[in-house]
Amino acid sequence: MNQTTETTTETTISHYLCIGCPLGCRLEVEADNGHIVEVRGFTCKRGEEYAKQEHTEPRRMVTTTVRVNNGIWAKLPVKTTAAIPKEKVIELCQQLRQVNVTAPIHIGDTILSNVFDLGVDVVASRDMPTDQN
Repeated sequence: MNQTTETTTETTISHYLCIGCPLGCRLEVEADNGHIVEVRGFTCKRGEEYAKQEHTEPRRMVTTTVRVNNGIWAKLPVKTTAAIPKEKVIELCQQLRQVNVTAPIHIGDTILSNVFDLGVDVVASRDMPTDQN
């Protein structure tokens, strides 16, 4: 998540703050010509995996809202079913700004399927009953 990078003549050392568990380990990834040589600072296996993934292809979960017609609230909270490449997050949020769904909606209903052909869906993260007025 937080990243700094130091470069020497032979290697690059990047620093990350792990979000894999509550410990928040300070990770170092040493790379030579773009290839990971060593990961340091992790306490658990998730930290090592997070550092490698964050260094090579950062991914993020997306949580936001979409507009709702006929619902008891104007916005429906949604989320991705898996993390997507970090560089696609803004583009997905722009797409979701154009989405308008109609209540009733149930938690887990697919709002947008297979975003960017990644096999990841955007789903409702709560129920949205209809407005009975």
